[in-house]
Amino acid sequence: MPPPRPVDPDNPIDPSTGPSGQPVKPTPMQHAVALSYHSGMTAPTVVAKGKGLVAEEIIRRAQEHGIYVHESAELVAMLMQLDLDGRIPPELYIAVAELLAWLYRLESKN
Repeated sequence: MPPPRPVDPDNPIDPSTGPSGQPVKPTPMQHAVALSYHSGMTAPTVVAKGKGLVAEEIIRRAQEHGIYVHESAELVAMLMQLDLDGRIPPELYIAVAELLAWLYRLESKN
């Protein structure tokens, strides 16, 4: 680990603290899961998942293609446990159905 950087006299904010002087809390590693669902499918499937840089790339590509990105740490934590190409289990049907219904409403407004 490199030694801490000295405080810049022209910029008196310590790099280890935020502008308020409070310590900067490290952000938790980002996770992302991409689901696919088409009419006639039994259940949505996990088509991509990852953390850190992989999660950032999943999100970037989704946004690049106009796919809405929904943030739900609890749902993502559960979906991260599934295998790629695996269907979501019945225990998650209601949570994912609510999300899909909300997305369909958003899309129908556009």
